[in-house]
Amino acid sequence: MTGAQAVAASRPAPTGIAPEAGYGHLNGRRACRLFEVPAAMANDRQDRPSTDRGRAPAAPATRAEIDAFLARVKELAPATEAGRRGRLIFALDATMSRQPMWDTACRLQADMFREAAAIGGLDVQLVYYRGLGECRASRWVSQAERLAALMERIDCRGGHTQIGKVIVHAKRETQATKVQALVFVGDAMEEKLDDLCHAAGELGLLGVPAFMFQEGFDPITEQAFREIARLTRGAYCRFDPGAAHQLAELLRAAAAYAAGGMRALADLSARRQMGAIKLLEQMRS
Repeated sequence: MTGAQAVAASRPAPTGIAPEAGYGHLNGRRACRLFEVPAAMANDRQDRPSTDRGRAPAAPATRAEIDAFLARVKELAPATEAGRRGRLIFALDATMSRQPMWDTACRLQADMFREAAAIGGLDVQLVYYRGLGECRASRWVSQAERLAALMERIDCRGGHTQIGKVIVHAKRETQATKVQALVFVGDAMEEKLDDLCHAAGELGLLGVPAFMFQEGFDPITEQAFREIARLTRGAYCRFDPGAAHQLAELLRAAAAYAAGGMRALADLSARRQMGAIKLLEQMRS
């Protein structure tokens, strides 16, 4: 066994999805350093002679030019590779007070599949948290009936929010296979906002927008959800307690984006679908 093989063998295996139950428990977080330059590369940069001395510096781009370029990239870049289905993580707060909304979401999730079907299809992974530190992810499913069957087996239990675990899980999933969007539905936030923002920033660097849908009016929750949406270049929307039709429109819009990108979202917005209008307005700003 080589030295590299010995190091690899000594590393603990990452936690995964339990195949027998269709769910995996999401434990802990992994540290990640951003933009760390290897020492050899840093030294190479210092020792390398400059070839641009004496040249006039190029005129810097204006802020308006940069914004226009980024907006154009957003419009043109597809959400999925050609011939591949969109992948969407559907995350829900399953603590005790959320049972009525859980039942509503179980009925409405079929709208996501129907909206995406005409665009290119959608695979969905259910993620939920409840109880004392329980946070689980299902297998990926491609039919509304299968997702409904998974959701019907779950009951809500008392506990604190675990939004940070959801974001970190989305990061790991997209590092393995590209995820087009994270959808989160909840009404509370009981975690350190700085920690959530750090995790959201890392997810944003990987190009996964978070669509944060808040039920109710809690201002602390709104602040956190807005920041997560901003840092991931996603969108924040609030819906009235028990307003199933409002949530349905938001889920359809998120599914359209996951399956077909900004163009699909713009097409849905052009049909005066209010959920799509709200998401598109924020993602273009």
